[in-house]
Amino acid sequence: MDAQAVAENLEKTGAETALKIAPAGDAVSDETFEHLVRQALDAVHGTMLFKMRLGNDDDGQHVAAAAIGDGGSQQFLVLTLPVGGGRLRVETAAKSESPVARIAASYAGLAQAFATAA
Repeated sequence: MDAQAVAENLEKTGAETALKIAPAGDAVSDETFEHLVRQALDAVHGTMLFKMRLGNDDDGQHVAAAAIGDGGSQQFLVLTLPVGGGRLRVETAAKSESPVARIAASYAGLAQAFATAA
């Protein structure tokens, strides 16, 4: 599975959905962002690892990390959307400069270790 191709496809379809749900200038709630990310990831059998909000109020961003694939072919994505609404951005963690990208793989490994131990 080519993560870059998946990221580009998700960005295109996610951006269209994001603009319908939260046009630029309309604040995006945490719940709306999560719904948007989960909806986009369902289409590619991806899993949201975590989400957070970075920055101050209207200048901030919603950020989520996601995983696609399994085992050795698993790859990670970073999805961002301005709190003030607008364009959903999807990029591979390998190419992202977001600090969230660096913790996505670690988080996925930790979650798997907890699941195995349970």
